[in-house]
Amino acid sequence: MARSTMEVAFLGTQMTQVDDAKYAKIFYGDDPDGKSEHGLSIIGMAISEDVADEVFAAGAHFDPLQKVRITFDVARGGQNKGKNLALHIEAVDQRPASRQQPHSPQRPAQQPAPDSAKS
Repeated sequence: MARSTMEVAFLGTQMTQVDDAKYAKIFYGDDPDGKSEHGLSIIGMAISEDVADEVFAAGAHFDPLQKVRITFDVARGGQNKGKNLALHIEAVDQRPASRQQPHSPQRPAQQPAPDSAKS
């Protein structure tokens, strides 16, 4: 099994409870192919059962189309296809690290110079 991450536009999380089974998904947007889709291509990915509640709840903290990073496992599926299972979702910092402003130390307030004109 391989682990990977991707950065995509967040659309939503969904949870369905059927008897004792939970079915959870993340939906995200991708660039359309221009042939069968226009606008935004909507893609769903199953969430691993182990972290379904956590990842589903995290979806409440993102705005639609906000850039998110999804960490997922790629397991072998049928017909030599991979089966992606989401493990974690987090916001992507829009500012590259090199552009973030460094923390500058505070300068002490300057003391006014004594007035030498007074005598």
